[in-house]
Amino acid sequence: MTDLTAFPATDPLGIYRYRDGLYAVDLVTAALELDFFSWLAAHPSTLDQICAQYGFHSRPADVMMTLFAANGWVRSVDGVFHLTEVALEYLVASSEWFLGPYYASLHERPIARDFLQVLRTDKPAGWSGDKASFDWHKAMEQEDFARKFTAAMDCRGRYLAQALAKKLDLTGRSKLLDIGAGSGIYACSIAAEHTHLRAVVFDQAPVDRIAGKLIAERGCAERVSVTTGNMFDGLPTDCDVHLYSNVLHDWGTAEVKKLLEVSYAALPAGGLLIIHDAFINAEKTGPLHVAEYSCLLMHSTQGKCYSVGEYAELLSEVGFVPGAYQDTAVGRGFMVAGK
Repeated sequence: MTDLTAFPATDPLGIYRYRDGLYAVDLVTAALELDFFSWLAAHPSTLDQICAQYGFHSRPADVMMTLFAANGWVRSVDGVFHLTEVALEYLVASSEWFLGPYYASLHERPIARDFLQVLRTDKPAGWSGDKASFDWHKAMEQEDFARKFTAAMDCRGRYLAQALAKKLDLTGRSKLLDIGAGSGIYACSIAAEHTHLRAVVFDQAPVDRIAGKLIAERGCAERVSVTTGNMFDGLPTDCDVHLYSNVLHDWGTAEVKKLLEVSYAALPAGGLLIIHDAFINAEKTGPLHVAEYSCLLMHSTQGKCYSVGEYAELLSEVGFVPGAYQDTAVGRGFMVAGK
C-alpha cells in the first residue's frame, strides 16, 4: 500500500518547470518573426486592437500578452499595452541592441510555426506538435494515448496532490467527486489525508479502467470508487464536494462555464467546489512560470491558465460564491466556492 500522506525529501519544482515552460520560447520566436514588438512600440493597443491588426483570436493572444507582461516586456495601462524600456531596447528592430536576429534561426521550429496558426485560428495544434495526431481531447479516447498521458499526470499528481490535501479544510464534508480525475491520485491523496471522507473518481473510458487499476494497486479501493461518464452531460448528485484539479485549463471559457453549471446543478445546498490549478494573478502579470505553462496549454488544448479574476467571474455568473485564492507553495494553488 502506498503512503499517500508522505512528502518527498527534496524539491522537484525546477524539474517540473523545465517541462511546463518548454513552449514559451517558441511563442516569443513567433512574435519576433512577425516583428510584433516593433509594431506595438509604434501602436500601443488593447487586446482587441492587437487581434484586429494581426487576425489573432482572443484566447491565444491573451496567453501571448500575459507571457510578455510576466517577462516585464509589456505593461497594461487602462487596458492598453505599452512596451517597457527593456522591450524597447532589445525587441524593437530599430534599436541598435535589437536581439531579433538571435532568434531568427529558430523560426522554423515546428512549435513556433504552430503558434502562428493557433493565434490565427484558435484551434489547438497536434499534441507535441505532431500534425498527424488527434486533437488532445479526441486522443484521450484512444487506449494507448490515454494510458501514457494518465501516467504522466499521475506522476505529477503524486507530488502536487499532497500539498493540496494538506491545505484543504474538509471538516463536516462526507463525499468528494474528483471530476476528470485521470488516475485518481487526487481523490486517493485527499481520502488518505481526510480519513472521514469517501471519494469518487469520475472520468470517461478508457481512463476509468486505468484509474480503477491504480486505485486498487494503491490500496484505496475501499474508500475511493470509480464512476464512468462524460462530465459535460451531468454528474452524480450524492457528493457534497466537487474537485476540478488541472482540468478546467484544458477548455475554453464556454466549456469552463458549462462545467461549472453542471457542478452547480449536481451539488447540494451548502456544497463546496474546489478548483485546483496553476493560476495567473488578477493583474495578468504572472507568475512567469504559470504564463509559460499557459503557452503549452494554448498550443495543444482548447484552454489556457486562467486568472484568479476570470475564475471568480465565471463562478459568480453560475451562482457560486467564490472564495479567495490560496497557494499550495508547490507551483499550484486553489480556489473554493460555495453553493
